[in-house]
Amino acid sequence: MTQGMPKNFDFAEAEARIYQWWEKNGWFKPEVAPPDAETFVISMPPPNVTGALHIGHALFVTLEDLMVRFARMQGKAALWVPGTDHAGIATQLQVEKMLRDEGTSRREIGYEAFLDRTWEWKRKYEGTIKSQLRRIGASCDWDRERFTLDDGLSAAVQEVFVTLYEQGLIYRGPRLVNWSPGLQTAVSDLEVVREEEEGQLFFFNYPLENGGFIPVATTRPETILGDTAVCVHPEDDRYRHLIGQYALVPMLNRRIPVIADDYVDREFGTGALKITPAHDFNDYEIYKRHGLEIINVMNPDATMNQNAGPYAGMDRFECRKKLWADMEAAGMTVRVQPHRYVVPRAFRGNEVIEPLLSEQWFVRIQPLAEKAVQAVRDGRIKIVPEHFEKVYYHWLENIEDWCVSRQLWWGHRIPAWYGPDGEIYVGKQAPTDGREWTPELDVLDTWFSSGLWPFSTLGWPDKTADLERYYPTQMMETGYDILFFWVARMIMMGLWFTDEVPFSTVYLHGLVRDKDGRKISKTLGNVIDPLDLIEKYGADPLRFTLATGSTPGNDINLDPARVERNWKFVNKIWQMANFITSNLGEDERAPLPAHDQLDLPSQWIVSRLNSLIGLVSRLFENYQYGEAGRQIDDFLWGDFADWYIEISKHALYNGTPEEKRAALAVLLHVLDTGLRLLHPFMPFMTEEIWRFLPTDSEALILASWPQVDEARIDAEAERKMTMMMDLVRGVRLAREQYNVEPGRKIGILVSPGEQRAALQDYSYLFNRLANVGEVKLLDTNAAVPEKAATVVASDVTVYIPLADLIDIDAERERLAKEHEKLQDMISRSQAMLGNEQFVQRARPDVVERERTKLNDLQASLAQVSERLETLQTID
Repeated sequence: MTQGMPKNFDFAEAEARIYQWWEKNGWFKPEVAPPDAETFVISMPPPNVTGALHIGHALFVTLEDLMVRFARMQGKAALWVPGTDHAGIATQLQVEKMLRDEGTSRREIGYEAFLDRTWEWKRKYEGTIKSQLRRIGASCDWDRERFTLDDGLSAAVQEVFVTLYEQGLIYRGPRLVNWSPGLQTAVSDLEVVREEEEGQLFFFNYPLENGGFIPVATTRPETILGDTAVCVHPEDDRYRHLIGQYALVPMLNRRIPVIADDYVDREFGTGALKITPAHDFNDYEIYKRHGLEIINVMNPDATMNQNAGPYAGMDRFECRKKLWADMEAAGMTVRVQPHRYVVPRAFRGNEVIEPLLSEQWFVRIQPLAEKAVQAVRDGRIKIVPEHFEKVYYHWLENIEDWCVSRQLWWGHRIPAWYGPDGEIYVGKQAPTDGREWTPELDVLDTWFSSGLWPFSTLGWPDKTADLERYYPTQMMETGYDILFFWVARMIMMGLWFTDEVPFSTVYLHGLVRDKDGRKISKTLGNVIDPLDLIEKYGADPLRFTLATGSTPGNDINLDPARVERNWKFVNKIWQMANFITSNLGEDERAPLPAHDQLDLPSQWIVSRLNSLIGLVSRLFENYQYGEAGRQIDDFLWGDFADWYIEISKHALYNGTPEEKRAALAVLLHVLDTGLRLLHPFMPFMTEEIWRFLPTDSEALILASWPQVDEARIDAEAERKMTMMMDLVRGVRLAREQYNVEPGRKIGILVSPGEQRAALQDYSYLFNRLANVGEVKLLDTNAAVPEKAATVVASDVTVYIPLADLIDIDAERERLAKEHEKLQDMISRSQAMLGNEQFVQRARPDVVERERTKLNDLQASLAQVSERLETLQTID
């Protein structure tokens, strides 16, 4: 125990010192628990090595650290495995931008030099990320830190790829993919943002071989050059007679069939579709059903290729304008109209993504998906909240083959080689047959290595001690937006390669939005930097705001004003602790007296505390961390600070030595337990206060989680104390209503009902908490005062003589003036609402606001009139 708490909590100094102390002593390691302790393991969702952490990272770090600290205090071997992700596309984009700023490019400096520069980038920003994770308070085991491109994880990736290939689940072939023209690589669905934009719908007449035409509409005229069919609904009477005929591609005169398919929406556009299998995912499905030709008309950089005829070499959007102009000159166009439609854009860089036919590596993922569906259906994996199970099933039951190759330089190289005769070899090393084998240049999708994260980080494919002890893990906490792209892949890979679920629970948090519920973006100018908030208020208030504002699966609206409020909460706890420790004497750690030896307020607060322990523990076990934090807040600031600490000053300053010792024991017990409950939310402040308490545990991070003492839950004490508190509140309210000066003492008369003994013993509560000078208990048949304010709780009535409350003459005069003022305001409001021009011309919300204002004024007038009438009867 350290002597003498400072007046204020200096978080700027304390946080770094405390974190270093925790880490230096190895208290983040699972080995602090007994060797046979139950394990609790979380694999940290690895942040990308692309820069600083954002507010979404602060949310997941808060929630996961809360879970780990709770498990550690429960005596479990708690392991939180940290790490970072190489983030192929995102990182390569950042490095390429850096090179452009230097006046060069990756192709100019070459492959090896580019990788060297990217590793430099990784080392710089990985250090930044680790520093920021520490600032937030992440109690992860840094000795077990991993990176998705380190040697061990690279070996795991190779093992998985080769095994899947040998099992016939990986193949290479042509397929339609999302293509990034800027990076010239395939990208995953996650890296594509699909949002509605204002665009144009181009209507034109598709010429038929035998004369005439079919009217068609498109949003992408440049793809007309790759059409291989025109498609109509088989039951559309407008076009049924044309099925089986041939149309001619505009400007190229290539002959294509008119076909029928139920997919066509007869109500959209003209009811006839141009089919471009090489550049549209829906058209690609029609191509497969009908055995159509497939023609790619674009190069990897989104310029038109030789199949585009005279438009070859043009940029796709330049081609759009030129082709439409040529069609217009040829009399084929009908009109162009504004149209809102979904445009796929790159998550990084915002360029328009092009569906493109490309030779890629694919995983036949369906067999893995079947196992993943079954694991959730049979309860081996629980998804929180449960309603996400439906979308999980839908996605996995309709899953397509997974394109895992990327045309990038940064990432896991696909372990494949091409022989001199065009053959493909897949293995961890090139064949040693003396022939020249060319290595595959493509790298794997980032999600391929991320999908192995829970078991590869523990040493798989080697049979390591960590893998034996800590796998399967218990919790996967992450955002609901990557349930399919990451969580589902981890489940599929984990089951396929370890025959065990990688984790038993998936906890999904929502997105962090601004205080108005808007998405956070640079465009809106509402970016919230967690480090700015930490610099201003400390890590604890931000953590508490994020935790108490979140519920499983729901977005959180973050208002910096809430962070400031929780900074005040930190200060409140500090002041409470300072008050308690400053009153400790030589016998600092007096044991908590037996329950029947405590006075009523102490029985009440200890009972409430034990009820709180049970409630918070249940909320934690049911993943309701936000509500748990709110309950702790209400108890410590409300019950403990506002009521019990104030009440305890009577024993501390006016009580006997025994009463003072008992009060101090209760104060210290509640503070000790409250800090334990609050520690997972606010680790720094609670640990710093712990240093000043006489405790058995060296550090709060190692202290045990509180247990409920059922014998101290006292419903009768809570009932009596609630009655006393209700009476105190009523007296306070009467003082407020009658504008009694705070320093003026008043007298009260009490009709005690069955509570005479309690009211006699604890009448000082009124003195200390409501500034009552005299408390007079009335006999059973005593006459009650007529001119008095009354407060009723249970069978007790408190009478407050009005003459004690106010200067009658002055109050009559004040109320008369208030009455006149309210009448005047009501008259003006009624006149305004009686004016038809105002009602008809003003905005509806302005009119409604004025009506609400009139109702409030009339209610206030009624109250003033009633009070004035009461005062008029007093002599």
